[in-house]
Amino acid sequence: MNRKAWFFILLSSISYTACKQNKPQEPEPAGTAAPAAPPVAKEAPVPERVLINYHFEKKAVWKLKDSFGGYAHKNIIAAINRVDEKHLPRLDSFLVPDQYLEDIKAYMPFPATAPSLKDIRKIIFFSYPTQAFAAYENGNLVLSGPTNMGKKASQTPTGLFFCNWQAKETRSTVDNEWILKWNFNVSNFGGVGFHQYDLPGYPASHSCMRLWAEQAQFLYGWADQWKLQDGKVVLKGTPVIVYGAYPFGKPRPWFVLAGDGKALDISDAEISELVSPHREEILAAQNAREGQAPAAAVQ
Repeated sequence: MNRKAWFFILLSSISYTACKQNKPQEPEPAGTAAPAAPPVAKEAPVPERVLINYHFEKKAVWKLKDSFGGYAHKNIIAAINRVDEKHLPRLDSFLVPDQYLEDIKAYMPFPATAPSLKDIRKIIFFSYPTQAFAAYENGNLVLSGPTNMGKKASQTPTGLFFCNWQAKETRSTVDNEWILKWNFNVSNFGGVGFHQYDLPGYPASHSCMRLWAEQAQFLYGWADQWKLQDGKVVLKGTPVIVYGAYPFGKPRPWFVLAGDGKALDISDAEISELVSPHREEILAAQNAREGQAPAAAVQ
């Protein structure tokens, strides 16, 4: 066979192979292709709580530093000692952290996230033993800070409550001269609520939960109040859980932080245990408020 013939055969073979490779493939019969695997939903990692160490400072040291412009972050020191800034210089000694973070929530005992609360739109906790409160929205901590609750002779009742009526400013039924700002009632007949008032650093109220002004104002705008119809409650407000007991006559519970910075930490498991007896009632009220159940379910 001459060279031209071989060249022709080789060229034809290459062309046939190329055509065969470029030929469009027939589509696979419907239903034979393997379904794409759905994306795996991953839970966001729970941030680890920053370990903060504490030590005591004496009042004399406070005066010395105050004369040079004062402590940085007085609000953080006040929160740790469960006082407002007005009462902070009156303490004989006070706890001071080894580091100052931007968010005051880092110094309170409640976790930044509580997965057990994901299905609860809004809820507020008041801890009697730690004299601290926390507000959660779908399991995320939105606000936390110090509180001073009922003194031994007029202790704050514990259990589940709901936010009722609110008033930017009202007068106490105990003493008409006591002006309560950003007041949110949680026990209509018991006269109990949370509002702004002095925090001396220990339970001192007539059963109400005292707060800093800015935090009381936040809760005033954030929480939902009840809705009435013909004088009856048809929709309940934001749930509030008050729990625990204060060790009256003993050292203030937060003093233990000087030896263990995590001694007062509250876990999600503990929060779940607090909510468990009330979960059905909380969700029923929530569903009614969001139009998922008849209002009669919460009456």
